[in-house]
Amino acid sequence: MQFDRQLIASGAPMEEKVGYSRAVRIGPFVYVGGTTATNPDGSVACPGDAYGQTKNVLEKIGHALGEAGATFPEVFRVRIYITDITKAGECMRAYSEVFKAIKPIATMCEIKGLFRPEQIVEIEADAVIGSANSS
Repeated sequence: MQFDRQLIASGAPMEEKVGYSRAVRIGPFVYVGGTTATNPDGSVACPGDAYGQTKNVLEKIGHALGEAGATFPEVFRVRIYITDITKAGECMRAYSEVFKAIKPIATMCEIKGLFRPEQIVEIEADAVIGSANSS
């Protein structure tokens, strides 16, 4: 069995320079790579604000899912990387606004740092198109 491969770009200059995609769809599977809070001009969105950064990241993930033909209810796994675990509550408050009823598998771990020191949160998400729970 062979599946088509669809690459979804965010438009970040580093995607072409380095060689990565915001998301990749292979058949019904959608994988959204590590996403951080970055404004269109390249600056960090919501510096120091874990809630605001998480909201920004989830908006970007939602856009990438949509381009791939998926929706948040089809997300089955989320990985959250946070540079300061004391800000986990702020992050999870924003996360729960999207995922509380969906209840995907979720992992959160504290990491030493992200690409830019002002970035607090990075999130990955995996989805299967057609898998949304209707109950």
